[in-house]
Parts: sequence; C-alpha cells; structure tokens
Amino acid sequence: MAKPKRGDSVGFYVLVATICASSMAFIMQGSLNAALPAIQGDLNATGVDLLWIVNSFQLLLGALILVGGSLGDHYGRKRIFMIGILIFTAASVACGLAPSTNLLIAARAVQGVGGALMVPGSLAIIAAYFEGEARGKAIGTWSAFTTMTSVIGPTLGGFFADNGLWRAIFLLVLPLAAIALWTLRVVPESRDEEAPRDLDYPGAILITLGLAGIVYGATEIGRTSEFGGMGLVALIAGVVFSVLFVFVEARSSHPMMPLTLFRSRTFGGANLLTLFLYGALGAALFFVPLNLVQVQGYSAAAAGAAFLPISLLLILLSRWAGGLIGKYGARLPLTVGPVIVGCGFAALSLPGVTQGMADYWTTYFPGVLLMGLGLGILVAPLTTTVMSALPSHNAGVASGINNAISRAAGVLATAIMGGLALVIFASTLATQLDTLALPDDIKAAMLADAGNLAETVVPDMTDAEMTVQAHNAIDTSFVATFRIMMWIATGLSWLSALLALIWIEPQLVKKPVT
Repeated sequence: MAKPKRGDSVGFYVLVATICASSMAFIMQGSLNAALPAIQGDLNATGVDLLWIVNSFQLLLGALILVGGSLGDHYGRKRIFMIGILIFTAASVACGLAPSTNLLIAARAVQGVGGALMVPGSLAIIAAYFEGEARGKAIGTWSAFTTMTSVIGPTLGGFFADNGLWRAIFLLVLPLAAIALWTLRVVPESRDEEAPRDLDYPGAILITLGLAGIVYGATEIGRTSEFGGMGLVALIAGVVFSVLFVFVEARSSHPMMPLTLFRSRTFGGANLLTLFLYGALGAALFFVPLNLVQVQGYSAAAAGAAFLPISLLLILLSRWAGGLIGKYGARLPLTVGPVIVGCGFAALSLPGVTQGMADYWTTYFPGVLLMGLGLGILVAPLTTTVMSALPSHNAGVASGINNAISRAAGVLATAIMGGLALVIFASTLATQLDTLALPDDIKAAMLADAGNLAETVVPDMTDAEMTVQAHNAIDTSFVATFRIMMWIATGLSWLSALLALIWIEPQLVKKPVT
C-alpha cells in the first residue's frame, strides 16, 4: 500500500483500517448472494424469507447511511466508525449462530445499522487524513483492495455453502474487524467543525418508515397474491412517509438530504440513473444465483464464480473508463454503459433449463460478459460525475446521497420484483400443472408451497414419471419467472440510459450549490 509520504506510518494504518472495515461489508454481500440457496434449504426458508434476509440489511443501511455520516461529522469519524465495526461484527456473529430465519433476519437488520455507521466513515477518514495527490492515491488503493474482496466474496461464499458451512460466511468478518480496530488505535480523530449542531432525526425516521412500508407492502402482496389487506395499507403508508420525507427535507435547516443539491441537472440525472440501474442490479443479483443453483444444477461455488468476469472487467476497465469524461464528457459513457448492461440482462433471459455448468459458456457467460463490459464503462465515470457535479465542499454529502440512493434502489427493486416473482411463479406453476395428469391433492399441495419458488416441494408419489414431470413443471415455471425479471431489469437499465441522455450535461460544470 502506498503511504502518503515517506515514513508516515499513520497513513499506512489509516489505509489498513479503512480497507479491512469496508471489506467486511463488500465480502458479506457478495458471499451471501451465492449462499442463499443453501440457507433456504438448511433453514427451510420461504421465498419471502429470502427477500427479507437480503433486504433487512439493505433497508437499514440505505435509510440510515446519511445519518451515520452526520454522526461522524458531529461526534468524531473514528469514534462512530469503531462503533459501527463493533455493531456489525456482533450482528455478524449472531447471523452465523441464528437457528431460524426470523433471528437471521433480525440480526441482518442490526448488521444494517452497524453498516450505516461504518460505511460512510471509510472514505471520510481517508479524506480527512490525506491531502492533495496523496488523497487520490489513497482512494485508489482503497478502491483496488475493496474491489478484490468483491471479486473473492461470491466464490468464497459458494465454496462454504457447497461444504455445508454457510454460517462461516458471517464469521469471515472477525479477523478483518480485529485488524481494523487494532490499527485504528493510532489513527487521529477528525470531525466537521462547521457541521450543524442538530441532526435530522425527523428525516431519518420518515425515510426509514417509507422504505420499510414499501418493502413490506410489496413483499406481502407477493406472498398473498392479493392487492389488498395489510400489504396495500403498508404500501400506501410507505409512499406517504416517503413524500413527507421530501417535504421535511425541503423545509429543514439541517437536512440529511439537501434538496438544493438537485438544482444541478447533472447531479440529479446521475442519481436518477443510479436509482434505476442499481435497482436492476440489486434484483438481478438476487434471482440469478437461485436460478443457477436450484434449477440449472450449478454448485454454489460455480454460481459465485459465474460472476467473476464482471468483477475482473471492472478492475481492468475502470482506469480507462475514468478518463472517458475528459475526452468525451459525462453523457456518453453514462448512456452507453447502461445500454450494454441492459443487453446483458436480456441475454441472461434467453436460456431455458440447461445442462448445468457445462453449458455456461454458451448460455449465461455472454450475458455476464456484457454486464461486466457495461459496468466497466459506467462505474468510474458515474462516481466522477457525482463527485464533480457540485463544488468540492459538497463532495461528502454528494457521495453519501448517491450511496444511499443506490442502496435504497436495490431494496425497493428486490422487494417489488420479488413480490411480483412470487405472483408470476404461482400463476405459471398452476398453468403448468393443469397440463399434467397429477392427482388433485398433489397439485393443491404444490401450489400451497409455491411461495418457496424453485424449492417448491413435490409430495411423495409412487409414480416416478409423474414425479419427474412435477419437478420439470417447477423448473419451467421458475425459468419463465426469471425471464420476466430479466426483462424488467433490461427495461430499467435502458430507462437509466435514456435519463442520462436527457439529464446529464455533455461536459461537467460545477454549479454554485450549497
């Protein structure tokens, strides 16, 4: 790792601490996605349970991440960072020991709280310690190492899941947390002396209730297949709270999300792009491992490794893509990238039930390759656009807003598309079963269990051929559902490209926004 200047060991410790802590969050999410099928089988989790295992973390993280940054500015970045590490680590241990889905979901929510305190602190501590050229090199080093953990996460999670050790995924953070806390001993404290005295508690409460209402409502409607009852009430309440959040932020003297920043056309466009594109990515990365493992017959490790081309292309292309803005402006890469990502989602929708990993190169690899190429073109210019569209003193809050929107987008898209998937799968399975000469009680039992998606149980039957037909109906129904989810992801990606074309200014011009 590059130190800020010769002999400055403190700078080295700053990098070690922030890289280890950030890697805890990055490696957790990647490895968990690959292990979802194993978790479902071991804990008898339903499709709704899987949605909440993913979303309970993202929900709290997305809703509170701006509050976490504000707390660091007020009470000391290192102090809040360390508290976040401790909460995240304790919750991770609880996840690893959870005997049921409900306790796992609750522990994941606490992880989200810890992450909201921890994630904003990494770059804030780096920015507070390093200056000038050294800051750029430090952020580059941080980015390189955290990207490596993102590459390792899915494969590592798949390996543990294949060997019946999915719980060990949550314990991977222990050595990283220990190193981070030990090195933080010598890192100097920093805070924003000009930060407002009061925190935006009303805004934090409203956005949390808004996201929770929409997520719960969409999931409940999907579970019951009824657009009414508590699901509809929660959905409406979530929308109302979200609207109130906007009104409160517009009138607050110390908002967690200053709406005046969106006067910058480019900043607003970049965040709209983030909302739709990262929503598509969040939902897709939930469904793809389920398809590969439960229907296509991949091992969990193979399913995790299937995403490696995306991470490798990000590493290879990011430096080159970062220079595109200087040559062509921001609009071009932010339009072309999402178009290519959308083509990747469309390609993922094409395969039916395949012969497993042996068919990977001709079935799912082209889609993964297109996604990696599109993201490689997009990610670095998007970060540069967000950070450069506003004056430098707004850079911290600009980054925090974009991070929060990307997290919230993943939560909302996974919940809404997950609820839709539950409805589509049940309907498609009913149609498939109508074509089979199965006993009515067998059909009824399978439809009652359709909330488990591809893990729907086929009751014991003496006729082996009928059993095979029933399993084929489940696989075919899930592939049909998966195909629709990928089409939706394609549409969201192309919509984000259209928004970039309309809203992003060709050349970055910093607006005098405060």
